[in-house]
Amino acid sequence: MLDRICLIFVVAWFLFGGAGHFISADFFIGIVPPYIPRPEWVVAVSGVFELLGAAGLLYRPTRRAAAVGLFLLTLAVTPANVYMWQNPQLFPLFPPVLLGVRLLVQVVLLAAIARLAWSSRQMRSLA
Repeated sequence: MLDRICLIFVVAWFLFGGAGHFISADFFIGIVPPYIPRPEWVVAVSGVFELLGAAGLLYRPTRRAAAVGLFLLTLAVTPANVYMWQNPQLFPLFPPVLLGVRLLVQVVLLAAIARLAWSSRQMRSLA
C-alpha cells in the first residue's frame, strides 16, 4: 500500500510540477538562484525532465531509471528551495514558515522517490 501511495504522490508531484514549469514559467525562473546561469533554460529543461520522469514511473520497465533520474533531478533543484527559504523577502506571497515546510516536503519527496528507485519489492508489486 505504501508503495502505491509513493508512486501516486511522486507521479502527481512531477506531472503538476513539470507542467507548472511551462504554465507559470516566470515563477519558476524567479526561484532559480542568481548564481545559476540561463534560468529560463534551466526551468524549461527541468520541466521536461519532470514530465518525462513522471511518465517513466508509469511504465514498469522504466520505473527504476525514471525514479533514479527524478531523485537526482530533485537534488539538483534543491538549491532553488533553499534560496527561497534563505530569501523570504523576495517571495512575499509565501510566509517564511511555508518556505520551511517546502524544504521538509522536499525530504519526504526524496524518500518516496528513493523507495521507488531502490525497493526491489516495490518494483515487483506495482504493475
